[in-house]
Parts: sequence; C-alpha cells; structure tokens
Amino acid sequence: MTTKNPTMRPIERAPSPPLATVLRTPRLILRPGRESDVPALLRASRRNADHLRPWSPAPPPGEVRASLTTASKEVARDRILWKRGTHCAFYIFLADEEAPKIIGRIVLSNIVRRVFQNAYLGYWIDRDLQGQGYMSEAVDAVVDFAFGPMALHRVQAAVMPRNPGSMRVLEKCGFRREGYAVRYLKIANHWEDHVIFAITREERDERD
Repeated sequence: MTTKNPTMRPIERAPSPPLATVLRTPRLILRPGRESDVPALLRASRRNADHLRPWSPAPPPGEVRASLTTASKEVARDRILWKRGTHCAFYIFLADEEAPKIIGRIVLSNIVRRVFQNAYLGYWIDRDLQGQGYMSEAVDAVVDFAFGPMALHRVQAAVMPRNPGSMRVLEKCGFRREGYAVRYLKIANHWEDHVIFAITREERDERD
C-alpha cells in the first residue's frame, strides 16, 4: 500500500546554494573548495594519510590518494556535483588563522529529492585536532545548512562500530541510532559493518 497526498507535490530538485556559500561557527569557517585550495588539500591529505586510511575506501587501482592529481580531481568533482545539487562538500578551516590550512572535510552526498529528501553525511578532522569539539561544531553547521538552504528533510550517517569518537559526535549533534547494517560498505578493501544514525528536520527543530 502506498500513500499519496495530491495537495503536496514532492520537490523534484531544490535550487543549489551558490558556490560562494560560507558557513561560520565560533571557531571555524566552512566553505566549498576552490582551485587555489589544492596545495592545502594535498598537505592535509599527506599529513593525515595514516590517520584516515582505516576509515576510507581504498583508492582505485593506479591512483595515489595523497597526490596533486587526486587533490585537483576532488576539488573539481566537488564543484561540479555542487552545481548539480547532488553533493555539497565543505573544507574546514580554523577561523583565527590567516593561512588557508585545511583541518577537515564534511560532505552531504547522494542527495535524493522527491519523497525522500535525504542526504548522507561524511566527515573527517585532522589527527591533531580530535577530541576538541571541532567536528561537532562543523556537523551542527552543516545540518543547519541541510535543513535550511538545501531544504532537506533527513540527514543520515553510517559509522563503523570501532569508531566510538565519530558516534559521539553524531549523538552530541542530536542524531539517533536507527539500526545496524552488516557488511554495509567496503572500507580499506574490507566489507565493514556500520551503525546507522539519522536526524530529521522535526527532530532538529525540537532540539533547537
């Protein structure tokens, strides 16, 4: 059985916010990548290569993760997908530093419209800045962006059970556990179980 309300038409595609979008928190600046960010992204990727490897999909054969080519492709791809309205990636910077040092990345990916109005959240933070609340600050800002300018209804995230720090971030930001997905994603060449978290617009409004 399906439900249908003829007075409410699902959003086919909401307008994409401009690539000049900047999110500000008390300690952070979040914005889409630019071509000029490629050297900073390369430095961040190399600095965090070992830190991120256990939590990341293996690169395609022949591709080096922390390379100038890979960094350039990532920025270019992010900008194309942003314009399509299917993917919004932000690089994270400390607000009190003049040099554009990238300390993390947070993404709303696989954005689906119509009756779902959902995005998938992914993120990472610099190895030396864990446990200081930066990631929670960034997640809060991007969830507000998702339910504000992006007009989404739901944001979900998947975390490996052996990553309690990431789960604490989501719980702190009001996400609830929805379930346990067995062999959900192939990470570092292994099919890994994930805990599924989600938050809806209504839950966010109640929290605020």
